[in-house]
Amino acid sequence: MSAPIQGIPATLVTTYLQMTDPDQFRPAFLEAAAGIIRQMTPPDIPLYRFLYAEVGAGWRWRDRLLLSDAELYDALAQPTTAVYVLYVEHEPAGYVELVRQGDDTEIAYFGLRPPYMGCGYGKHLLSWGIAQAWADGARRVWLHTCNLDAPQALNNYLKRGFSVFHVEEKPMPARYT
Repeated sequence: MSAPIQGIPATLVTTYLQMTDPDQFRPAFLEAAAGIIRQMTPPDIPLYRFLYAEVGAGWRWRDRLLLSDAELYDALAQPTTAVYVLYVEHEPAGYVELVRQGDDTEIAYFGLRPPYMGCGYGKHLLSWGIAQAWADGARRVWLHTCNLDAPQALNNYLKRGFSVFHVEEKPMPARYT
């Protein structure tokens, strides 16, 4: 498991990645006994907040923590949004949130709780989310990561078949400092 970032960089570097064809997908699934993935339906705000806080604590995730319960429920209850939770031995280990945008599907949020990092669950859950996006009819699957995410995230995305289509640099927003 990688340690969370210690200092805040002066610049936020956001990398946008995409797959435009299912043939680009290079899945890395674990054996079926590795865990169970279930859709969070209806949205379970306490569970979502728990997962978001646990997954993002070391990486200074803030955006969803700033929403009220009603705002968060409204975002998650959209017919274009689906949240899937990975359970390992009945414990929530991580989640992937897919948002359909016309013919595109964004992997809006994805990650694991720290005790489950470094065990292969990340590549498994990401592969599952990508497969779900293609199965749901996406023409393009995309996501973004930044230098405040887990250091292994970008490599995982590239290994699954994503390619970089844009990199953006801007001063670090105050909410992350």
